[in-house]
Amino acid sequence: MNPLLKSFTAKPAEALAQRAWWVIDAEGQPLGRLASKIAMVLRGKTKPTFTPNVDTGDFVIVVNAKKVKLTGRKLVQKHYYHHSAIPGGFKAEPYASLLERKPELPITKAVKGMLPKSILGRELLTKLKVYAGPDHPHAAQQPQPLS
Repeated sequence: MNPLLKSFTAKPAEALAQRAWWVIDAEGQPLGRLASKIAMVLRGKTKPTFTPNVDTGDFVIVVNAKKVKLTGRKLVQKHYYHHSAIPGGFKAEPYASLLERKPELPITKAVKGMLPKSILGRELLTKLKVYAGPDHPHAAQQPQPLS
């Protein structure tokens, strides 16, 4: 068999050694486009060593989450739904009030919806760090700005 025709599969230990930290400024960026970019970096699809069943992605820090942009009338019309599992416990909250109350949640929910619905997806979500303001406590990891 020709050794050049073998496909590459990343091992979890190899992927762990090649992790980078990226910082993204969410100010003025549309929520969905930002979330899809973050999901691709978390998953590792921007790397040539991407393997679907292995966590080959990088860490992502999102700052200025409260200044993310929702286009159109989504601030009023789009709702965050929650049910407390008690009869009559259905709650709907517009994204405008959600951004004031928990500015990190819209970005986290948007990215979570774009990741695999499995143990791997839940692992990937732990590498996402979202902060409402411009400051973050991850300076020791020397994150690079993601364009």
